[in-house]
Amino acid sequence: MAKHSKSIPKRGLRVADQIQKDLSELIAFELKDPRVGMVTISEVQLTPDYAHAKVYFTLLKDGVEEVKQTQEGLNKASGYLRNMLGKRLHIHTLPALHFVHDTSTVRGLQMSALIDQANATRSKDDPESNPAPEVDVDLDQSQDQDQDQDSDAGDDADKANKA
Repeated sequence: MAKHSKSIPKRGLRVADQIQKDLSELIAFELKDPRVGMVTISEVQLTPDYAHAKVYFTLLKDGVEEVKQTQEGLNKASGYLRNMLGKRLHIHTLPALHFVHDTSTVRGLQMSALIDQANATRSKDDPESNPAPEVDVDLDQSQDQDQDQDSDAGDDADKANKA
């Protein structure tokens, strides 16, 4: 019995993936509603009993009015789409489709813009990003100091070898 219960979530994911693929095709090629334009199905979440499916969609144009019209069109066509899914999928329970606008891509773009803005502000304020003034160093003097330190280290090594 435990083996069967472990396979259920995997099966649910496979069914959700298949519903996503089939709905994408059905909306693109079969649905004739003028309110529904370029729709991308981003995710399908099934309940464990397959009675309901939340279908997340995105649009090319994410205006408030376009989203509202598209969601109305998809919800009106949900019965037709469910019927067409029944002809493609051979499962006992066909889920009721609930369409939800997916705002994750818009939120991701907004977060990316905020990060870019913060990085730009940070680079203006960060002293490390501004070039430091050049310091004129006498190379001959620094080389002489290095040689003096090397000779002192050699003297210490000679003393240690004699002892």
